[in-house]
Amino acid sequence: MKVRVFVSLKNGVLDPQGRAIHHAIEGLGITGVNDVRAGKMIELDVEDTVSDADLETMCKQLLANMVIENYRIERLAA
Repeated sequence: MKVRVFVSLKNGVLDPQGRAIHHAIEGLGITGVNDVRAGKMIELDVEDTVSDADLETMCKQLLANMVIENYRIERLAA
C-alpha cells in the first residue's frame, strides 16, 4: 500500500524557501501570487499491517519536526 505524508511549516513560521520561490515567480513577470509556502511529500510503500498508530509515530518522531511543522497522512487506494 502506498502512503503519502505531506509535511508543511506551521503558520507563523518563516519559510525562506517559499519566499525565494515567490521572488522567482515575480521575476518571471507573473502577478497575482500572494504567498508561497514550500513543504515536502514523502511516499512510503508499506504492508497492510502498518497501522495508523505506526504512521503517526513515524511522523511525530522522524518525518516532521513537531515544533515547527504539521503533517497530513494520506493512504492511497490500491
